[in-house]
Amino acid sequence: MQASYDMHKDVAVITGGAMGIGLACARRLASHGAKIALWDVDKDALDAAAASFDSAPLCLQVDITNPDEINAAAARTAENFGSITQLLNSAGIAGAAIPTIEYSTREWEQVIDLNLNGTFFVNRAILPFMQANKYGRIVNVASIAGKEGNPNAGAYSASKAGVIGLTKTLGKEMAGQDIAVNCITPAAAKTRIFDQITQEHIDYMLAKIPRGRFLLVEEIASMVTWLLSRENSFTTAGVFDISGGRATY
Repeated sequence: MQASYDMHKDVAVITGGAMGIGLACARRLASHGAKIALWDVDKDALDAAAASFDSAPLCLQVDITNPDEINAAAARTAENFGSITQLLNSAGIAGAAIPTIEYSTREWEQVIDLNLNGTFFVNRAILPFMQANKYGRIVNVASIAGKEGNPNAGAYSASKAGVIGLTKTLGKEMAGQDIAVNCITPAAAKTRIFDQITQEHIDYMLAKIPRGRFLLVEEIASMVTWLLSRENSFTTAGVFDISGGRATY
């Protein structure tokens, strides 16, 4: 049985919202009454995602490595709904599954630019709307790899460790304004990101999870919804583990 939250006054931006973690969380938030803005770089996926909602979300094609696109999307979202009160930053890529010293500069920068810089750009663009409201809730999607460092995933691990550090900093900076900024560190879930990595790496990740299975996106949605709700009235700058027992701290 799902917990019940009153989110009818809330406006949630979901990056990477057209599929996977982002879409599952968007649907859960919508079921509690939140108005939804899906941001994604994939227009076809956005169109398909929109059709799965009872009440059509605002769908914006946004490249989160481009600050100008982000700023325009934030302004359009606020204009459409009147405010922005929640953010789930879930857009990301895995990068190449190779030893770290074999990364080309371009490959390294692509992962860091999307996963870490993109998270910074989106938080920077949306936080002023929350400050104006004197209320907000943010969840940035990091990874267990950001805590433990996965072999042959150096760029991904480093980028997600950066997301953890950024989240802790923002959470402390915003703590006095009723704006909570937290992150989650999930183990692997079967999403389209699996298409970017080798079967060997997938098997490695599964072998590390004591529960013996991959995480379900619906399980992430359950945790994220509480973190983005008014029920989360005290916790900020936190790192919430959802790794099936894998995390050692």
